[in-house]
Formats: sequence, C-alpha cells, structure tokens
Amino acid sequence: MSVDYERMAEIAEELSRHILEEVRAVEISGEEIVMMMSPGNQHELIVRRVGKQLDAQVDRQGVDLIAHGGADLEDRAVGVRRRPDVMVFPESCLETGEAVHPHEGEVEVGVVVVSRTNPENGYEGKTRDYPAMGIPYHLLLDPRKGNGALCSGIHRTPEGPRYGTSTEFAFGETVRVGDWTVDTSVFPTYG
Repeated sequence: MSVDYERMAEIAEELSRHILEEVRAVEISGEEIVMMMSPGNQHELIVRRVGKQLDAQVDRQGVDLIAHGGADLEDRAVGVRRRPDVMVFPESCLETGEAVHPHEGEVEVGVVVVSRTNPENGYEGKTRDYPAMGIPYHLLLDPRKGNGALCSGIHRTPEGPRYGTSTEFAFGETVRVGDWTVDTSVFPTYG
C-alpha cells in the first residue's frame, strides 16, 4: 500500500463529503481522482437490465453471489478504488460496511456501461484496473455505438496484469460471461 494512495484516499473521502449531488462516486485510478457524474436514464436502464439478467442466473444456480451495482471496489495494494456499474460477487461482502476487496478472488465480473461524456474511463482506466485487481471478466457495454467487448484471460505483461482476450459484439447478440449469459438485444443506444 503506497503512501500516495493513502493520501489520495484521504482526499477522495474529503471530496465525497463536499461534492455536489450530481456526483455519483469518487474513484481512484492511475494516480488520479475521478469524479463520476450521475448517469443518464438510458445508462441506468442498461445497468438495471444487465443486473437483473445476471442476478436471475446466479439465483437459479443457488450460489452465494449477487449481481449488484453501487458498491465500491477497492484494492489498496494496487492503488485503485472503482465503482463498477454492476459486479457479480458474494452478497456477504456487503455486510462488512467496507469496500469490496477483489484481491480475495470474490469479484467474478465487473460490468461497465460506457458514459457519453467520459468513455476513456471504461475503455482505458477500468480495462487496466480490473485485471490488476484480479477480476476474471470485464464486460464493457457501449450504448454510444451499440456494441461492446468481453475482456478475459488475465496474464502478466511488463506493464502489469492485462486481459489477453477481448471479444467484441454488437447489441442484439447474447454474450457468454463466465457461467452466465447477457442478452444485449434489450439494451438501448444513446439517442
């Protein structure tokens, strides 16, 4: 855990206490503090629909997992705090009152719905951070273009852990994400 991250976490906490209600989350990534604005309705509709699909499947499997959005994800050793739009992880992680800790192998999937205003955060930042935190699957949904990508296969590179596989798809396809599927035909594009 670096001193820089600890200081950034303190600043992020202070910002969280004083920010406007339009700001949904304060993230830390790549030595930057990222303030996430409240998303629009189409973004939230996709978040809800993908969460419902994944949650229904994990319920049928009878495993101790949920598909949920709105929880902080933090790996202090890597120096990253994120808030995925949806994650698949054990419900018991929410009982601690702390951020979900991915390094314990608890987060199976991180889903990002690309925003209109900051697409780089999903394509670059989270695609870099999620494999560093050991998240096996990163589902990227882009309503700007009506497509997405499933990233998987974490491997080591000189720049750190990265996804080795990125499978692109168009909205309308059903995508296999680990043990589950996501029907993208029900996702709107930004109008």
